[in-house]
Amino acid sequence: MSATPCSLSLVVLRNVPLFSGLDDHELEKLCKVAGRKRVERNAFVVRAGDSTDSLYVLISGRAKVTNTDEEGREIILAWLGPGEFFGEMGMIDGSPRSANVVAAEACELLFLDKESLQRCMQDNFAVAQKLMKILVLRLREADRKIESLALLDVYGRVARLLLDMSEVVDGNRIVKKKMSKQDMAKMIGASREMVSKVMRDLELSGYIRFENDLLVIPGVA
Repeated sequence: MSATPCSLSLVVLRNVPLFSGLDDHELEKLCKVAGRKRVERNAFVVRAGDSTDSLYVLISGRAKVTNTDEEGREIILAWLGPGEFFGEMGMIDGSPRSANVVAAEACELLFLDKESLQRCMQDNFAVAQKLMKILVLRLREADRKIESLALLDVYGRVARLLLDMSEVVDGNRIVKKKMSKQDMAKMIGASREMVSKVMRDLELSGYIRFENDLLVIPGVA
């Protein structure tokens, strides 16, 4: 038997870190006011400058958070996967969207309007506290990225990006997420050609290797 829209939303909300501390009664109240939408690959979910009216949670698919530089080139700020959310900053201060969110593949999303989220935070301090912690974490990540751009050369930026993307499996760090060199370049502020050269040099030097379409960083736990 397929799940009803509300029961599926309840499962999704329960697995979102922001709402993980709520009991079923509170989750059901959120479920009743949550909406669902599907977005095709390469379509905009939100655009920079739009008014902020909802918090979005990815149910399935992947999305990228982007902006453009002064010359109109795309910069990738972050990648989002199932269970992750966006749109929280404008829900707090009422400011317009600060970046674009584009579906990297077909996505299904759940969304909560501003009034519902604010009521939830007022009734549940744990949600407000978790939101603050997540905002601080994202600020720290932004500071780290700025530091990388300012202090590291392209080799260092590529290495840090690979480490950030990796997870420990059997004593080695494995990068499971597939990302094109063009997207890597957009994340670290370099050209695709330079990223290709760095990746080739790292592989030839034994710092990385490829096994069954996975990138392995040996000896780094």
